[in-house]
Amino acid sequence: MNVQQWNPDFIELSPIFRPFLYLQSNFKNQQSWPEPDDLNKLCALQSREMLTRSGKPVSFVPQLPGKLDAEQRYESGIYLTGQVPTRVKNWHDFFNALVWQIFPHAKSALNQLHYQAQLVELSNQDRNRCKLRDAATLFDESGVIVACSQAALIQLIRDFEWKELFWRQRKAVLSSMRFFVFGHGLYEKALNPYAGMTGKTVIFNVPEAFFAQDLPAQLCAIDAMLELYLLQTLSSSSDLVPVPLLGYPGWIGDNDSEVYYENKQYFRDRPKPRQMR
Repeated sequence: MNVQQWNPDFIELSPIFRPFLYLQSNFKNQQSWPEPDDLNKLCALQSREMLTRSGKPVSFVPQLPGKLDAEQRYESGIYLTGQVPTRVKNWHDFFNALVWQIFPHAKSALNQLHYQAQLVELSNQDRNRCKLRDAATLFDESGVIVACSQAALIQLIRDFEWKELFWRQRKAVLSSMRFFVFGHGLYEKALNPYAGMTGKTVIFNVPEAFFAQDLPAQLCAIDAMLELYLLQTLSSSSDLVPVPLLGYPGWIGDNDSEVYYENKQYFRDRPKPRQMR
């Protein structure tokens, strides 16, 4: 796909975009790139309030010309004003806006983590908070939520047993495990997927009844769980488990063959612990 062009059918390109499925009707007839006002209208249609943790309504505004001071002004500006600078004709920023729609509480929690870490860094009191900020950035760009009702499948992820998980336990994965992409950087990559795409996951053990819910209900439940996890548990990037994203059954046509999972450059073994000298 030409990533410079607007494609109103982007949701149909891959099952990876499934979390946006219930938003599809809002873009089906959109023949040009959505403007920030279009995204704000979408906000107004959501059943959940979109607020920063400082209580400001989230809105999308054009990014002003000039160099943005990386995360400093961007994240603090969102926290203090609710305004999310958004470039037009830019998939990265467009997907960021959509993730705000489906996971508003988790996005607000990430933004607060950034803001609080920046305050600590400015006061120079606790440099260790940088680990948390790095983890927040990594999850914001490349995060994936794994919802699973079988502890044995979760353990296979933690053990890096990819062929066992995605091939031999394929039926169980399809019935009892779902991947939900959070990172807007991953969504941008999914426009042209490639072997090597890796998500940084947070894993939730959910009841079997979770999978009987409709998509909006599943997203709402995940948003609540993820918000709590980010605010109470996340401490560093090591808390996030790497997963070869395109191993999930059906997420790319090639993975309907056993040989696909024998690519050790992609489906890597668990790293060996470092030897103490």
